[in-house]
Amino acid sequence: MAAPRYYAVSWDQLHRDSKALAWRLVERGPFRGVCAITRGGLIPAAIVARELECRVIETVSVVTYDEERRGEPSVVKPPVAAGDGEGWLLVDDLVDTGTTARLVRGILPRAHFATVYAKPAGRPLVDTFVTEVSQDTWILFPWDTEAQFVAPIARSATAAGD
Repeated sequence: MAAPRYYAVSWDQLHRDSKALAWRLVERGPFRGVCAITRGGLIPAAIVARELECRVIETVSVVTYDEERRGEPSVVKPPVAAGDGEGWLLVDDLVDTGTTARLVRGILPRAHFATVYAKPAGRPLVDTFVTEVSQDTWILFPWDTEAQFVAPIARSATAAGD
């Protein structure tokens, strides 16, 4: 079994990529509001909303997994103001397998769905994204990580071959 791949995203990179997402969305607006999928979509949604000069912000909270296990998705806070999504922009940090995306699409079927990052399994469920990563890559977002020493790749590869 291959070792998992990790892609660390810094605060600066997340800001640049979220702003790039806003560039792709500016001609699709104006939007009535931005709905962030919490928690990961909060920061990208704030950056996109600022760049698009959209002041109406809504959230939808979905719990799907934690660091150890994947479960059935559940909506713990539905969006209140977005109706069926008509004229709204739905933002998340990442579409992975599409589990969350399918659930939220069911709630806001007419929203324009945008993510900063997309994996192949979930990519068809979003309308706009910035960067595609492989399905076996685990994105390490800045709010989930802290700086620490990491062994060189060659050392890790040697240890894995033992």
